[in-house]
Amino acid sequence: MRTARRATVALVAAVLLAVPATSQERKLSYPDTKKGSTTDTYHGTTVGDPYRWLEDDVRKSPEVASWVEAENKVSDAFLKDIPQREAIRKRITDLWNYEKISAPSKVGGRYFFSKNDGLQNQSVFYTQDTLDGPARMLLDPNTWSKDGTVALSGMAISDDAKYLAFGKAAAGSDWNTWHVLEVATGKLLDDKLEWVKFSGAAWTLDGKGFYYSRFPEPQKDAAFQALNENQTLYYHRLGTPQSDDVMVYRTPEHPRWTVGGTVSEDGKYLVISVGDGTTSRKSRVVYRDLTDAKAQPVELVANHKNKFSFLGNDGGLFYFLTDYNAPKYQVVAIDTKSPDPKGWKTIVAEAAEVLEGADLFGNQFVCSYLKDARTVVKVIDMAGKLVREVDLPGIGTAGGFNGKRTDTETFYSFSSFATPPSTYKYDLATGKSTLLRQAQVKFDPSAYEVKQVFVPSKDGTKVPMFVAHKKGLKLDGTNPTLLYGYGGFNISLTPGFSVSRLMWMEMGGVFAVANLRGGGEYGDDWHRAGTKTKKQNVFDDFIAAGEWLVKEKYTSPKKLAIQGGSNGGLLVGACMTQRPDLYGACLPAVGVMDMLRFQKFTAGRFWTDDYGSSESENPEEFKALLAYSPYHTLLRSGPRDYPATLVTTADTDDRVVPGHSFKFAAALQAMQKGSAPVLIRIETKAGHGAGKPTAKVIEEVADQWAFLVRTLDFRPTIRE
Repeated sequence: MRTARRATVALVAAVLLAVPATSQERKLSYPDTKKGSTTDTYHGTTVGDPYRWLEDDVRKSPEVASWVEAENKVSDAFLKDIPQREAIRKRITDLWNYEKISAPSKVGGRYFFSKNDGLQNQSVFYTQDTLDGPARMLLDPNTWSKDGTVALSGMAISDDAKYLAFGKAAAGSDWNTWHVLEVATGKLLDDKLEWVKFSGAAWTLDGKGFYYSRFPEPQKDAAFQALNENQTLYYHRLGTPQSDDVMVYRTPEHPRWTVGGTVSEDGKYLVISVGDGTTSRKSRVVYRDLTDAKAQPVELVANHKNKFSFLGNDGGLFYFLTDYNAPKYQVVAIDTKSPDPKGWKTIVAEAAEVLEGADLFGNQFVCSYLKDARTVVKVIDMAGKLVREVDLPGIGTAGGFNGKRTDTETFYSFSSFATPPSTYKYDLATGKSTLLRQAQVKFDPSAYEVKQVFVPSKDGTKVPMFVAHKKGLKLDGTNPTLLYGYGGFNISLTPGFSVSRLMWMEMGGVFAVANLRGGGEYGDDWHRAGTKTKKQNVFDDFIAAGEWLVKEKYTSPKKLAIQGGSNGGLLVGACMTQRPDLYGACLPAVGVMDMLRFQKFTAGRFWTDDYGSSESENPEEFKALLAYSPYHTLLRSGPRDYPATLVTTADTDDRVVPGHSFKFAAALQAMQKGSAPVLIRIETKAGHGAGKPTAKVIEEVADQWAFLVRTLDFRPTIRE
């Protein structure tokens, strides 16, 4: 039995490690990064871009590769010199080593789930005949590469459970290659589909093939930086080469629009979603009658003003989750024979809480709502009448709840900040939840507490924030505190379990999550209040959250760290350049740091609905972008004292290209007037984050927490 499991707290071994004071450390010597004279003119304003050369692909540019190597040497030396780093890595590894099993899905009378034994780089996919029967392995991504950098990126099971279509992603790239497996025998078929991105697979009812979306093959050496345009929906018939795939739908007059398809459960319709080319998921809806070989696509919803997600159908009556006339979403029925919006029928009306998701099965709608950023699930009948609210285990995040119209059972998972994931079977007839599995993590959940507070932002808006820490915390302003945020793209941050965050709290830190405008916590109005020319609201919210933590004496500026990734990396970059006095350390990950050029690379064009664009006809969008762009704020502000910063990115990130982080880090090092370290950690054979091997994740978290231990003058308790 491990030390942490012994009978008394007195027998728990803990290491209190001394931390050298770093505020007076000598300034690090950084690589000599050349500056160019590149400029651009936007709406009559000339803007300099001295580090433009760092946008070049590191895999093709020897100059950029040399810079990356030099930066990594400085970062590696600093991080390896932190005495607590190895103890942190060992404890994280120990905590991470627990069995992780997803909630099962039922298809064709079989059950499918993924499992990670503990420290496997990638989870393994299994099937079983019954819930309590033996499981058989179908896919083990750990065998696809020696270092675990090839990941399972998507799956689709045919309705009869005969075939499994699945995607592979190498080195964290968004590009997928799809294959097909025969479920009964485990035999890999010869089918191979390339240049697939942002797409799943939709099987036809007969199981002879599936619909998927792909982009044209990029020009040589342009796959990881070129814009993704002209996505097209194809039909692939099993046993045929990709070159024979049938083009089903495209929008050549709008090359930046996105196209995706799903097949109705009865197999009669192909429902096509046509996006407007932004991540807001505004969509037209087109359908095709699959029972008529000569049928042409028919436009059902002909505008890009709202979002529509197909839930199911009764013949020609289609059900959608939409924000049409409902900023907090509703479920409507649209009759394909009479598609005028005047005839649309509301089934599940808009409520006070955001309707985040809905599924139609067992002839009932199972609706997931957000109430102040925590999950509430309600079962509603086909007439829109409430059947019951699902009794969840507590305040946290629940997910799953899918199935077929004839199903009487479904499955879901539940977790919270201090509650490890559990999976449940839910009986639709009785409303009873049955615990299937509960994760066994080597810690005591009762030792921690979580509360939600509401913080007034600069304009008086109340911003929700979760605060989690060990019980008995003293509010004396001395606690190392990590504040996390995102604030964009209608994405909600809900309380979920994380080993890395648990480790932070176990060491003695406070962890806080702010639910900023720009997210989806309170519907479309909340989202829109943090977009385009209103994006500064997001940064004001985050700054207010940090100020509240200081005011309420959880921490002090020199003990406060902020963290975020992707759009959250932009959040950290903007806030640390606007209020460098408020933070002791900053962890911007894979961030969008150059707000004038993001739309020129890979998926960047999808973000213009949230950010606007420097190339927009509206000059106010350019002014707003320039005002908060982290990279340009550094160049404009000149030398000053900035907080200790560890920028993280990866060489194969083709979502937010690493040039954003490269340019930001170079500018920050040049403008750092104080002695606080400014480092960039550049992972190899990794992308934006999805599919990253467990081993790489653990190493990265150990580096981040060790960096905070040193720069926040933190004396952590680290269990052996």
